[in-house]
Amino acid sequence: MSKIVPKFTLAAGIVLAMAFTFSCSDSGDGEDEVGGDKGNDIKNYKTKLIGTQTWMAENLNYAVEGSKCYGNDPANCVKYGRLYDWSTAMGLPSNCNSSSCSGQIGSPHRGICPSGWHIPSNDDWDKLMDAVGGSGTAGTKLKAKSGWNSCGPSGSGSSYLCEDAYGFSALPGGYGSSGGTFHDAGNYGYWWSASEYSSDYAYGRYVYYYLKDANWYNDGGKLDLLSVRCVED
Repeated sequence: MSKIVPKFTLAAGIVLAMAFTFSCSDSGDGEDEVGGDKGNDIKNYKTKLIGTQTWMAENLNYAVEGSKCYGNDPANCVKYGRLYDWSTAMGLPSNCNSSSCSGQIGSPHRGICPSGWHIPSNDDWDKLMDAVGGSGTAGTKLKAKSGWNSCGPSGSGSSYLCEDAYGFSALPGGYGSSGGTFHDAGNYGYWWSASEYSSDYAYGRYVYYYLKDANWYNDGGKLDLLSVRCVED
């Protein structure tokens, strides 16, 4: 079965050295000047049991250095959560965006997730797909009922709609490129995994507004900025 793989245009860029803190945030109201920073305290996020896993039911909005709001607009952090390059999401040194850091990846790997939670691995994402009936229809079943520009072309039928049948509430946060541009908010949702593909690429998942499936991609360079969902250990 063929799969759709979005092509990213990557520009050369320099990733600044990043400092990470894993303390719980005092900000749980989602209404501050940096885009409703909720920190990495799981009490500030909705969660949902799906199959045997408990997932965050909204995108991470933890304002660590190196993260950005889509279009550099704080309102988009409130709407979609923040966007992170791979090493930032993983809590690893910035050189892990251009070289393999497989020896530093834990199982599970917490990254910038709350205590007791972790960045989903390939296996974690596959378990989610299985729990909702397979990746072929997961896009339909996982998409939030609002926030998308559209849920399929006119006359496409219910198989393309945003059902949010399991409460995962996937959001179309788009992505940011290493060159500083932003793309696809309202249409695409992209989320990191903890699994490397090569020295400068990592796996992720994506859903598109008019597609009913949810697919892997490995054309997302680690310097790109994607959304993060955490899963409980």
